[in-house]
Amino acid sequence: MSETRTLLDVFALWRGGSPQPALVDARGGGEVRLPAPEVARRAAGLAKGLAALGVGKGDRVALLCGDRPEWHIVDFACLHLGALDVPIYPTLLASQARAILADSGARAVVAENPEQLAKVLEVRGACPELKDVLLIDGDAPPGVRTLASCTVELPQSEADAFLESCRPGVQPEDLATLIYTSGTTGEPKGVMLTHDNFVFDASSATGAMSWPTTGETVLAFLPLSHVLERLVDYCYFLNGLSIAYCGLLESAEAMRRVRPLIFTAVPRFYEKVHDRVLHEVSEGPKLKQSLFRTALRVGLESVRTGRKGFRYRVFDLIVYSKIRAALGGRIRFSISGGAPLPVFIGEFFHAMGIKVLEGYGLTETSPVITVNRFDDWKLGTVGPPLPGVEVRIAPDGEILTRGRHVMRGFWNKPEATTAVLDPQGWLATGDIGELGADGFLRITDRKKDILVTAGGKNVAPQPIENQLSASPLVETAVLFGDRKPYIVALMVPNFEALDAWAKQRGLPAADRAALLERPEVAAAYQDVVDGVNANLARFETIKKFHLVVEPFTISGGQLTPTLKVKRRVIEQRFASLLAAMYEEGSPATSPER
Repeated sequence: MSETRTLLDVFALWRGGSPQPALVDARGGGEVRLPAPEVARRAAGLAKGLAALGVGKGDRVALLCGDRPEWHIVDFACLHLGALDVPIYPTLLASQARAILADSGARAVVAENPEQLAKVLEVRGACPELKDVLLIDGDAPPGVRTLASCTVELPQSEADAFLESCRPGVQPEDLATLIYTSGTTGEPKGVMLTHDNFVFDASSATGAMSWPTTGETVLAFLPLSHVLERLVDYCYFLNGLSIAYCGLLESAEAMRRVRPLIFTAVPRFYEKVHDRVLHEVSEGPKLKQSLFRTALRVGLESVRTGRKGFRYRVFDLIVYSKIRAALGGRIRFSISGGAPLPVFIGEFFHAMGIKVLEGYGLTETSPVITVNRFDDWKLGTVGPPLPGVEVRIAPDGEILTRGRHVMRGFWNKPEATTAVLDPQGWLATGDIGELGADGFLRITDRKKDILVTAGGKNVAPQPIENQLSASPLVETAVLFGDRKPYIVALMVPNFEALDAWAKQRGLPAADRAALLERPEVAAAYQDVVDGVNANLARFETIKKFHLVVEPFTISGGQLTPTLKVKRRVIEQRFASLLAAMYEEGSPATSPER
């Protein structure tokens, strides 16, 4: 096999692997396996079908689809034609999809099902360059083609020959995709990533990590529209692994059934698992609770000292192994990215014998910049840079990076590109961090999220928000106070934990709004805030807070598809509440009204 230069070469390595890998549709409790030759045959047939529709090199093909084998079949079909795919989160509204379709100038779009198709048809008239609409599942209405009807039936030998014939026509510097950023701080922008961006980042990550051997199975449920899961998938392809796909809500069941060696998730997933374990323990007998507390203490000691003695091995048999079994029992390691992983969450999983390796990157960097290694990790950091990746800290604390992982720029936005990418190739990440003498990077906050109080003090909100969210009673916390005299917080309760708390105290919990009105609840959350405030500088302390009844959601617009808080959106949504918190004589705490 020749040198791996493009994603076509990555696919060629995977489809030629032995033992034969596969893509697995593990949704809905099922398991439909597509062996590598069949994936290749379908990708080649679809590429020929798209070519017949006029899709060629440089064209953009949008993909509005959840995790399933067809995602990569479309992906590799486009890439073999020299076209760019434009992934769109299935959770986006029609108006948001329209903005991406129009800005990218998509020539065609592939919709997963009638629900996603409805969004496309609603905005099709506003996208003059959109010529063809394809549907994966369901009956196609007039003006729409099914994916199956556009896939040319090819014998295996002809499919393989076609794919091989495409490889010389695609170069490392060719664009592979436009990925639109989540837009936590502004309008989403199309990030231009090349074949070389992905191949370098995947190859570098593969060399830095201890991946399973060919023939093993991994699980993917983080959206493939997110650059992290996509890059990790390319690592899987490079290593000849089988990939099983399911949705996030199905992940717990799928893990027990598929028993994967690796998965990738955002911190909120790990927090949910942690909270679920603690909740189930709290519902059990007192003896079970006492046993678990002792086991957890022993496990945490092992993490902090690096030593696993006799007691750890005993508890591993009777406690830790049962928690690992809930995740399939075979996890070699998992990856956390997309947002900061609270240290106590990382310690919990490591104590249970599950290595959660936190990394850091951006859509603009393909995405991995740094990652903790399987045999060299440090909780509370995002690890050292990948081989071939440069990182330095600017005088104002901003993290800068340079290397083959850095994007070409933003689609149709040269001014936005030059604002973050200098002539020497250094990309300004927008994150604040510290690079230790040992080479491990620690993220402290987002540069644009820094709150500057009226007194001129800089407050980094994320670490404080993470401390608040460490309480079982808090689902989400968001701080405010830019140009204000003091810091305030909005908190969404973890109602599962709060309901249990109220039940123990004989408080009615059916009416959540009424529950938040109770002075006992306000006092409980004040205790949480006081506990966090005790470790903060005076100017950082939270003076007032509000409890919000409705959770922040993707559909509500308060969270990005990767569950990052949209601070500006929340600030606008609760503008009157926030303003009231700065009125003289307003109470220190009250629920949302």
